[in-house]
Amino acid sequence: MVADAQFGWSGSIGEVTLGATKTEGGTRRISYRIGGGTTLPFMEKETSSPSPLIAFEVCDYPLPWSPIVRNYCGDLVNDLAAWTKTADTTYQADLIRLHLNSTRQRDFSDIPAVGKTVETVLSASSLPLIIEGSNEPKIDSEVFQRCGESGQGERLLLGTAEASRYRSIAAAALAYNHSLIAQSPIDVNLAKQLNILLKEIGVPRDHIIIDPYTGALGYGFEYSYSAMERIRFAALKGDPDLAMPIICSAADSLNIKEVREADPAMQDAIAVSWEFYTGTAAAAAGAEIICVRHPKTIGMLRQAFASMKTRSGPAGVQ
Repeated sequence: MVADAQFGWSGSIGEVTLGATKTEGGTRRISYRIGGGTTLPFMEKETSSPSPLIAFEVCDYPLPWSPIVRNYCGDLVNDLAAWTKTADTTYQADLIRLHLNSTRQRDFSDIPAVGKTVETVLSASSLPLIIEGSNEPKIDSEVFQRCGESGQGERLLLGTAEASRYRSIAAAALAYNHSLIAQSPIDVNLAKQLNILLKEIGVPRDHIIIDPYTGALGYGFEYSYSAMERIRFAALKGDPDLAMPIICSAADSLNIKEVREADPAMQDAIAVSWEFYTGTAAAAAGAEIICVRHPKTIGMLRQAFASMKTRSGPAGVQ
């Protein structure tokens, strides 16, 4: 793709492929090639580019999940296969993001169950899959190995690599040809440093997606937005170590005080609004994937992205 000279950009965002169809060696009904942008999102020259993808988050241990989502989804949260299928066929998500919450419980040791869980989700939906694994270094290697093996051929997106713990997830991604999420704490230089570390141990640039960490609106999101913009500016100016697609989760918005303590009669609507505006702002800052947990947010975001693209046009024209 030719870089956009209108703003003096000399670079472009690298592309990452998620999911693999039957002809590509997997079983997904669709695969996505995200990235490739040459200017800021929702600008005139970007009107032909696809809108950000929307990933719906599910988990294998729902107790820590927001009670607002648990109440809305009901018994589905206790049946991972049914929850996943509903996210695909009813909620109309573009991607599924599986959180392996079970691996984050004290004294977790059932590593074989991780592989079975991944297989359950892959069987329940043919959408491309993102997996958020363990955050415990002692079991990271085994957990990511099981994830990578169970999803072999499907081009999963594995999360999350951090500066203090990235070798285990990188090993699984390399062994089974998956991509990974590189997360840094709202800092452009740290994001770049982590990407360099990953590339130094062999992870290709087209297998890395940046997570700059997303705070909720009013709880640090302005810093996240600024970091995303600066990452995107650096990439478009030609910095290859930051020229990767971005993923953001708006779901932390469901856990903030303003949502938790809202009037019960309005709580559901307030939760969706908070998640929606966080996701919309993240998309405007450059995120290619927006992750949500409330089913109602998906349709609202999709409609907003379509409207933002429609209203894009030459400078000064609305």
